[in-house]
Amino acid sequence: MKVILLNGSPRKNFNTAKLLESAMSGAKDAGAEVELINLYDFEYTGCKSCFACKIKNSKTNGLCIVKDKLRPILEKTFDADAIIIGSPVYLSYPTGQVINFMERLTFPINTYNVDENGNHMTLPHKPVKTAIIYTMNCPEDWMEKFNYKILLGEFGKIFKNIFGHNEIFYCCNTYQYADYSRYEGNMFDEKKKREHRDKQFPKDLQKAYEIGKSFAE
Repeated sequence: MKVILLNGSPRKNFNTAKLLESAMSGAKDAGAEVELINLYDFEYTGCKSCFACKIKNSKTNGLCIVKDKLRPILEKTFDADAIIIGSPVYLSYPTGQVINFMERLTFPINTYNVDENGNHMTLPHKPVKTAIIYTMNCPEDWMEKFNYKILLGEFGKIFKNIFGHNEIFYCCNTYQYADYSRYEGNMFDEKKKREHRDKQFPKDLQKAYEIGKSFAE
């Protein structure tokens, strides 16, 4: 069992990274081979619309043909038994780094074909457990106001359609800064956010651990 974890945050030691590390510990404790990759360590673009993966009798076999810094990561992810992506929410979506990665990973597996019943087809691929862990400054009771479960849920639907399984974990009302006094912004009460972090974030870490462990079992 191989579990690939991908950190889509530019920070390697804050909320998203810590949740992924907890998920990695859970998978490792369950006996999986694990690897955590920081996507911001690599320079790459999204899909270049070359359509090499859509040519008749294409030999790409569902793997993006572009040979850049992302290619080795795509190969590892393509062969994994479970994929866990973590991303902070920027402007109501995952980070651009994550969106570019998902384009490059999923578009070559998708096809423009339908079966006899009109159902969309993908290239043959083994079932893979997938999860997305979202971290956000937004409190949980604001998510409906901003349509977050609809907007962010679309990426989970893509994973489920292609790989057969997806779970989404929303970690809300995160503590953004180590020192709030340095930054502009009266929208949030730093004391309340700190209290929420101290109470809730350990539970979120445990939830991430359980996701990783369940994926490896």
